[in-house]
Amino acid sequence: MKKILILANFDLGLYKFRKELIQAFLNDGNEVFISLPYGELVEKLKAIGCKFIDTPIDRRGINPLTDFKLLRQYNKILKEIKPDVVITYTIKPNIYGGIACRHNKIPYNINITGLGTAFQNDGMVKKIVCTLYRYVCKKAKVVFFENEENRQTFLENQLVDEKKTYKLNGAGVNTKEYDFAEYPSEDDPIHFLFIGRVMKEKGIDEIFAAAKKIKNDYPEIVFDVVGPFEDNYKEIIEELTKNGIIEYHGYKEDVRPSIKRANCFVLPSYHEGMANTLLECGAMGRPLITSRIHGCMEAVIEGKNGLLVKVMDVYDLEEKLRDFINMPYEQKVSMGKCSREHIVKVFDKEQVVRETIRKIRE
Repeated sequence: MKKILILANFDLGLYKFRKELIQAFLNDGNEVFISLPYGELVEKLKAIGCKFIDTPIDRRGINPLTDFKLLRQYNKILKEIKPDVVITYTIKPNIYGGIACRHNKIPYNINITGLGTAFQNDGMVKKIVCTLYRYVCKKAKVVFFENEENRQTFLENQLVDEKKTYKLNGAGVNTKEYDFAEYPSEDDPIHFLFIGRVMKEKGIDEIFAAAKKIKNDYPEIVFDVVGPFEDNYKEIIEELTKNGIIEYHGYKEDVRPSIKRANCFVLPSYHEGMANTLLECGAMGRPLITSRIHGCMEAVIEGKNGLLVKVMDVYDLEEKLRDFINMPYEQKVSMGKCSREHIVKVFDKEQVVRETIRKIRE
């Protein structure tokens, strides 16, 4: 039996996107420890056999004192557990977990699940993040990436040795759990669906702006928004809901009923590692409208199972929404079937889990 320690920042992401990998570790007879802030889904991870360590993390704040406390906490955890291998997800566990592992000479593997806002502008924050990533990647056993553009960014900035990098097809999607669902009836109103954290970087402003214009011409169209608030959108959402522009459903642990009701999934995100919601909706046979960026466009065969839009371009998004509305019903059904075929072929969870374990063992 080996001790595997997983460092993460959020129970939702760890449970929804990594539970199959964790289960595979447990099935192989390993002892799995998970270090992250407590959330409701931690109980489900404990139920399958994980040992939980409550580790507070300020996911989005930049406070040196708070981050130093996190580093000290990771050092303490490593000394108490003495894991055989550590796996980290997202920027703060990657960096501070990597520093702690390097100092304690414990093998560790880093997962780049997206570059985040730190890489969007050339400034002091980016320089600091690059310096820290360069330090932790140097001694990492493997640095996993979810799309090629993120990998190239790390290589171009000389943050990692190319021989240490490995690209996965995102976290993959459980195509049995997210099984094909029959397309909605032609007689039903068209539902455009957004699932995700309600925040600017997911393109939510562009969705709201396009929805206002679309509803002027097509009042029967429904824009469903599913997900928790990440930024301060409460008043905006209340106003849009009151005016009948959107229907806000809040956070849902099980999004499959929402996907079944949808005609098309919309995600005009600014940056992604690999957008799991695209994989889930595609696996269930829904056409996709998303950004022409790495982490999104891999899920789309343009014109076959979806449409791509320019980033931060509300006019292009509105045009693609109108194109979809005016498509023949049979074409929409065909796009949904193509989505299922593409996601099963490229992003099946079992294949991603096998690749991850094989690379860690190497």
